[in-house]
Amino acid sequence: MQDVIQKTISQIGTILLGKEHQIKLSLTCLISGGHLLIEDLPGMGKTTLSQTLAKALGLSFNRIQFTSDLLPADILGISIFEKEAGQFTFHPGPIFSQLVLADEINRATPKSQSALLEAMEEKQVTIEGKTRDLPSPFFVIATQNPNSQAGTFPLPESQLDRFLMRIELGYPDPAAERILMEGTDRRTMLLTFESIVDEKNLLKLQTLSQQVKVSDSLLDYIQRLVAYTRSAPEFAYGLSPRGALALLRCAKSWALIEGRSHVVPEDVQAILPGVVEHRLRETADFSGHGGGALAQRLLSKVDIIG
Repeated sequence: MQDVIQKTISQIGTILLGKEHQIKLSLTCLISGGHLLIEDLPGMGKTTLSQTLAKALGLSFNRIQFTSDLLPADILGISIFEKEAGQFTFHPGPIFSQLVLADEINRATPKSQSALLEAMEEKQVTIEGKTRDLPSPFFVIATQNPNSQAGTFPLPESQLDRFLMRIELGYPDPAAERILMEGTDRRTMLLTFESIVDEKNLLKLQTLSQQVKVSDSLLDYIQRLVAYTRSAPEFAYGLSPRGALALLRCAKSWALIEGRSHVVPEDVQAILPGVVEHRLRETADFSGHGGGALAQRLLSKVDIIG
């Protein structure tokens, strides 16, 4: 499976240039069975990465453009009375897909944002009193613009916590940007992009990631990281047990991508910012999360060996 992983990373890298680390983090999240939040300025490639991941993994795909007038029924679906049949027929919404792109999620109102909560946590939705299962595997990749921009509704902590990881893409380096300017449009390239991983291989990767071994000393390291967030005064609140488990799950998947059958501290350090930044807030920061500086402080202050 290592060849499949490396080929997937390489192929996605032909679309999203110079972003190998972010591609590996995205695959880590999906192999771990979690949902991914991509936050950055408009035009940085958030939607392109999402579409490329869907194609590379061979998953059915739907895109939902979140706007201020979006209603929950636009996401989940609705029953419509069919005159000929004399009964209501349920018409599923775009949420019924293996990979759902929630584009610019923070442009929608909290009511519409909350329509995703049950889907992300339980992988099912309740519509008109009836529970309906979502496809398997099921992933949500959401993109959002910085909350400082006009027309955005910040995601509450309860919804942010549903995302296993949050990443940023950042500006491309000059060489990659020159290729973008001189080369073929990335959306045109996507039209001929072929799937590399099928559903069977993806499920196998998820199973293999769960089998990656973790030593007692590595678990001790993760517990020290979590304990520091709960005791240091600069943290408004500490990581929850779900946050601790997220660190472990992602470290296993990262180790698998790196070709190892066991987790090393460097695996935890590689995925830690993406896992914890959106779950942390500085005590003195009342307007946002400020988790980036806190994640770096964790890495510098907590020793690998206790």
